[in-house]
Amino acid sequence: MPISLGISAANTHDSQALQPLVQGIPPIRSRRGPRLRRPAKLHADKGYDYPHPRRWLRTRGITPRIARRGIENSTHLGRHRWVVERTIAWLTGCRRLHRRYERKPDHFLAFTAIAAALICYRRLPK
Repeated sequence: MPISLGISAANTHDSQALQPLVQGIPPIRSRRGPRLRRPAKLHADKGYDYPHPRRWLRTRGITPRIARRGIENSTHLGRHRWVVERTIAWLTGCRRLHRRYERKPDHFLAFTAIAAALICYRRLPK
């Protein structure tokens, strides 16, 4: 389960947080063949529909699947988006993350990483 976490201020635009998140995805290990260094495609909603994120993704060999503002309906991304929404719901189940008690963003990011690791551990087959 490759996962990348990031926190930002509430007034930061979504398109500015895209590059650090994609760069933070760890290499995917497979049983056969070489490691994949990046995902093949990226699904995103209309908040990421700007030329610079699309250009940046294409230069890295990632196919952007971003709903276009005013043209496409974002419901087509629903079958992929529910994975993100479900994971966010699992993260809000952690009381410490539901309200932000930490003043330093590094502490909050550390607790978020611990919660994500616990979620991944619970999803492993027994």
